Amino acid sequence: MNNKYSLTTTIAMIVGIVIGSGIFFKSDNVLIYTEGNIFLGILVFIIAAFSIIFGSLSISELASRTDEAGGIITYSERYWNKKTACAYGWFQTFIYYPTIVCVVAWVCGIYGTMLFGIQSSLEMQVIIGTLVITSLYVINILSYKLGGYLQNASTVIKLIPLAMIAVAGIFFGNPLPVLSSNLSSVPSAGLGWIAAVGPIAFSFDGWIIATSIGHEIKDSKKNLPLALIISPVIILGVYILYFVGISSYMGADAVMSMGDSHVNEAAMKLFGSLGARMILTFVVISVLGTVNGVIIGIIRLPYSLAIRNMFPFSHKFVKVSKKYSIPLNSGILTYFICIGWMIIHYITQKYNILPNSDISEISIVINYIGFILMYVAVIKLKMSGEIKSSIKGYLVPILAIAGSLFILYGGMQNPLFIYYAAFCAAVIAVSLLYYNKIQ
Repeated sequence: MNNKYSLTTTIAMIVGIVIGSGIFFKSDNVLIYTEGNIFLGILVFIIAAFSIIFGSLSISELASRTDEAGGIITYSERYWNKKTACAYGWFQTFIYYPTIVCVVAWVCGIYGTMLFGIQSSLEMQVIIGTLVITSLYVINILSYKLGGYLQNASTVIKLIPLAMIAVAGIFFGNPLPVLSSNLSSVPSAGLGWIAAVGPIAFSFDGWIIATSIGHEIKDSKKNLPLALIISPVIILGVYILYFVGISSYMGADAVMSMGDSHVNEAAMKLFGSLGARMILTFVVISVLGTVNGVIIGIIRLPYSLAIRNMFPFSHKFVKVSKKYSIPLNSGILTYFICIGWMIIHYITQKYNILPNSDISEISIVINYIGFILMYVAVIKLKMSGEIKSSIKGYLVPILAIAGSLFILYGGMQNPLFIYYAAFCAAVIAVSLLYYNKIQ
């Protein structure tokens, strides 16, 4: 596959995936865990961002040393071993990427029903989400260029509602007195607010997905590290402004009670019915951009495993379509994996199997264990002399590890964590059994 994605598209992919549905429908969850304390919410956003900023700086060291297909799979194989690469690849293919695709597409269904005035039943939301996944798969399979253009455009468009609500909310909401009051109550807040790391981890998740197209980025060894460094800073600034704006304008209690509909309500109050429809249109496009970016990444995963003979029927998944310039069989398989997870998601939501949670949280926190392995690999490069700077080789990855451990600890506060971890461990065990079988 030739180099076809620019630095701009790569940044748009990272920003576009990360800034999507999470900030819109997880803000209420963050406030619930912080008991309405906006200051603590900002604090957790910053802590979570540090793990991503230093994580990106660390991963950029690995990305600058290879442009092979596979991204995180390649790094695992090169700096650890083939078993680790196989396990990580299966985890991402069968759990991490598809659960994100499904949940974000479902969110698109939630806001789509609001936009078009359709009765917002779970069934309708899931149907719309499934149509979104199907349409974006068709677009990215038939034309990778169109998929890239969609990613660039949606990233620009999605910043519009965030900026409008953030500026208007801060201007009309007068957040300083609220933040001052919140700050004074921090000493008596206890440690329950740390659990807000779970939903915030979702809001920040997805930055690593850009590494899956590393071998298709122009001048990858230079541009991918740049994208990994620039993007998290943009994301943190946008998130804090939006969170403060919406929380101070609507009031923390209102955001918590309204749940996912607080965005529409804020838009109605600020801009009227016509303005609210415009904002919702931007939000839907924003969410579409996130789904598109993750799909761009997941299409390549079975291919990246197959070229290493780490996947069943590898000879079928290594084929790259001359007509479409993508691994077609790889894309088709991941489509059906996503549809399977959408069915599971419907069942869990319908019967409230995962209260105050969803299937995406099964893998997001666990994924940080894999990140820690990558950060340790950077330290190993420093110890071997490949990285000269102590800041890049020791300080940055150590801070990234600390941030990941904090997110992991926060995720462990979720009562469902043990079940999520067990499920992920089962998939990894199957991958290792397969790998041992083919050796």
